[in-house]
Amino acid sequence: MNFLHAIPEVPDLPSKPKDCNSGDDDAIGQCVAQNLQRLRSKRYLSLDALARNCGVSRAMLAQIESGRSVPSIKVLCKIAKGLKVSVAAFLENRAFEGVELLPAQQSKRLVSADGTFISRALFPYDMARQSEFYEIRLKALGEEVSEGHGPGIQENLVVAQGVLEVSVNEERYLLSTGDSILFYADQPHRYRNPADSEAVAFLVITYPERLD
Repeated sequence: MNFLHAIPEVPDLPSKPKDCNSGDDDAIGQCVAQNLQRLRSKRYLSLDALARNCGVSRAMLAQIESGRSVPSIKVLCKIAKGLKVSVAAFLENRAFEGVELLPAQQSKRLVSADGTFISRALFPYDMARQSEFYEIRLKALGEEVSEGHGPGIQENLVVAQGVLEVSVNEERYLLSTGDSILFYADQPHRYRNPADSEAVAFLVITYPERLD
């Protein structure tokens, strides 16, 4: 299996009116409003109860939740404290409150046709992101070849167990346990395990910054 097929295309991000990172006040206000409503409802709190918990008036909370007002950082910090979440939870484009447990048995795994290469996603697999984190396992004498990913994509790999030979174009690099390598993955590359025991590595894939 070509590892290129193991890395899905980055799905389109939400349209700009819903993108908290666009810097647009209306978009930020909408995102905060949606997350505030979700977080408050999840905790079965009325506006009055939340007002008592966080020290922000009911009227202000209602304006924020309806999207009519964009809160200051100070106000948002008070609300976050009252709801016991991170401030970042209000700026996410998905239901994420700052902590997400990823049980090993539920992780997304991709296995090569011959079974020698296994990649396990160590991140929520259901949203667009600029970086991805994988555990990869390569059985004895196994290899995984890629013709290259999209322009500007980087791979940063560290060997946790065994040895791994990484080839980028025609250059070969032998990594022992604890060694790491960073390279542009938009060019042909290969992972090969030259030893008679399994190799384990951790891989971070970074996509170029979106300009839209």
